[in-house]
Amino acid sequence: MNLSLLSRYAFFAFCVLFTLVTLPFWEHEWLRPFTLVTAALSLLGIADIVQKRYSVRRNYPVLGNLRYLIESIRPEIRQYLIEGDNDRLPFSRTQRLLIYARAQNRGADKPFGTLVDVYEDGFEFIGHSMRPAPLASPDSFRVDIGGPQCTQPYSASLFNISAMSFGALSANAVRALNKGAKLGNFYHDSGEGGISSYHREHDGDLVWEIGSGYFGCRTSDGRFDPERFAAQAKLPQVRMIEIKLSQGAKPGHGGILPKDKITEEISITRGVIMTEDCVSPARHSAFSTPIELMQFIAQLRELSGGKPVGFKFCLGHLWEFMSIVKAMLETGILPDFIVVDGKEGGTGAAPLEFADHIGVPMREALLFVHNTLVGTNLRDKIKIGTSGKIVSAFDILSVLAIGADWANSARGFMFALGCIQSQSCQTNRCPTGIATQDPLRQRAVVVEDKAQQVYNFHRNTLAALAEMLAAAGLRHPSELDPKHLVRRVSATEIKLFSQQHIFLKPGELLVSQDGDRLHLHARMWKMARADSFDAKVD
Repeated sequence: MNLSLLSRYAFFAFCVLFTLVTLPFWEHEWLRPFTLVTAALSLLGIADIVQKRYSVRRNYPVLGNLRYLIESIRPEIRQYLIEGDNDRLPFSRTQRLLIYARAQNRGADKPFGTLVDVYEDGFEFIGHSMRPAPLASPDSFRVDIGGPQCTQPYSASLFNISAMSFGALSANAVRALNKGAKLGNFYHDSGEGGISSYHREHDGDLVWEIGSGYFGCRTSDGRFDPERFAAQAKLPQVRMIEIKLSQGAKPGHGGILPKDKITEEISITRGVIMTEDCVSPARHSAFSTPIELMQFIAQLRELSGGKPVGFKFCLGHLWEFMSIVKAMLETGILPDFIVVDGKEGGTGAAPLEFADHIGVPMREALLFVHNTLVGTNLRDKIKIGTSGKIVSAFDILSVLAIGADWANSARGFMFALGCIQSQSCQTNRCPTGIATQDPLRQRAVVVEDKAQQVYNFHRNTLAALAEMLAAAGLRHPSELDPKHLVRRVSATEIKLFSQQHIFLKPGELLVSQDGDRLHLHARMWKMARADSFDAKVD
């Protein structure tokens, strides 16, 4: 850390020392220009450290300004040499600039026309109406979560902060996210790292994520502790409980918090030691079958005082999710919600092969979950959220149209905090202070300023969603339907989403189906069993 501090402040220190050393020799004319330059740079460095808006400048006085200097001429450099506006690495420059503009309350309008190739396969758009609807208030874009077995339902925004743990994020980043959520009346998912004191400072709504490590409600040997869970779950700030079965970027792997990022505070909060990487088990110890999972959901709902309880997962083996649904039907126990995390989701650290080649992408997973619940007459009793590279109003609109009730975003809100996509989250050297436990680096995240940016991003994104809905002739997101979305499938053909995808009829899976040419859902339904995640063998 001392070497890192020295390297970050070395040039600033050199400027100050050179100015002080050469000032007594002011009469030497050849030396004056150098002294004036270093004096000006010294003042700039002091201004960088004192200012609160730009994280990189606070962490890298004087030299940090080079980023903004290069950024100012980047469009010209990019045009000839480097990156296209729509190159996704993993988020394109166009996406990042949109988020920055909305977070800073600047106009996101652009001149001259689209840069998107509208004749490229995969291009998507929403049809507009010849009779646009009156503009709806984004404040009305909410969804009631809580099924018939829940006594404390929650009204959630259609756009919320997805799971990111304290430990993966800095204390100031957590503070800013939660304060922004409080300002905008939307929820902040704690991530599996548990509820820290920083989550509670500003009283923003929390969804408490319970992972396989049971952080915040674990025994000394890492198993689930009902008493510790009940003590936190009944906090008024905790609005829902989310069991994490898996996550998009590393499904089936468990969570990883590198030891370099484990402070004494995190060690105490999570109940882990500081000298080893904090690895959550790949599977839960509180249940091992679909029926036991339903019983665990019922237990958490009772211990929390009747709050909504659901689970988050990245879809893998299709029959396993259907096994869970069969367990719902057999036990009569229903989750209040399911959050579908796409394999394109982000993380602070994951093996490359897991991030690239394991898990079902978000849209296919969402459609499968939605269809399964419809086909078993459970869809009206269970709400569905989703996450996976959702950062714009159109992203939200597109998932609501194919089955989601609301959308979550992690990296979108990280960009709103000032993330520059340096992809150094696992190193503890995040240049903006967001994904680090270095106290000097995280000082760059000024909570008051960044919380306002989080609020602005949420508010302006939903305002854009309201405008798109009005253009389509719709008054509320609940009116969205697959027929409103269109996708180019070839150079000469476009199709409505309702034409492209299979949508099951209510109760279709409950009707006996025979034959050799059953559709995918029917085949998987025959393989699923409520008493085991293993596939049924005929």
